Amino acid sequence: MYNILLVTNEMDRVKDLSAGLSRLGFSCTACVYADDVIEQDQRQFFNIALIDISAISAHGDSAWKWFRKLKLRRLLPLIALISTPTLHTIIGEQGLDDFIMKPWNLDELSTRIRRLVSKANRENEETIIKVGDLTIDPIRCEVELGGRLLALTFKEYELLKLLATSKGKVFTREALLNEIWGYDYYGGDRTVDVHIRRLRSKIEDPEHAFIDTVRNIGYKFKDSPSQS
Repeated sequence: MYNILLVTNEMDRVKDLSAGLSRLGFSCTACVYADDVIEQDQRQFFNIALIDISAISAHGDSAWKWFRKLKLRRLLPLIALISTPTLHTIIGEQGLDDFIMKPWNLDELSTRIRRLVSKANRENEETIIKVGDLTIDPIRCEVELGGRLLALTFKEYELLKLLATSKGKVFTREALLNEIWGYDYYGGDRTVDVHIRRLRSKIEDPEHAFIDTVRNIGYKFKDSPSQS
């Protein structure tokens, strides 16, 4: 079963569409753009996102930037739901994988969803990160150690993925704050230390050591994680 994130600005606009997708066997979570969609993204795994273009037109380029970031971070396919008056807004928009015109045909939309998810799954096989016994799945945002699924928070997962994809690179605490929490976060670099400590408690044990502390600077992922 595919999990679909359906983003709109008015729930009544997509009520029938959501119900129709559910009847076809999809799990569809509809939410309003802004805080709701950001919360859903961090709380649940999705295979694909359907974007009601009217939902983000009022938010301008900031909304598109957020969806592009979501696509890159989660390798998440994006389909735009559009009507004739909003067709011009997607011209040149490189973040979209596909679009469908209103009235939205369920059979056509179902085919487009399955095609894009299948393609994303094939590409995911090439993007899975493996370091010794540690496996990071960017599509599902899941981490396994020795075949055991780990319960990481969203920030812990983001930290681990960033470090693991840049083995040997030293990240300052400030750089990690900017990358994971954003430039407008005012919590201080102590936040990084706390999250690294919690992450280590979940992925490291006497047989596994992945993260090095670089004194007075920050952290790095070991070039050759130790296993004994």
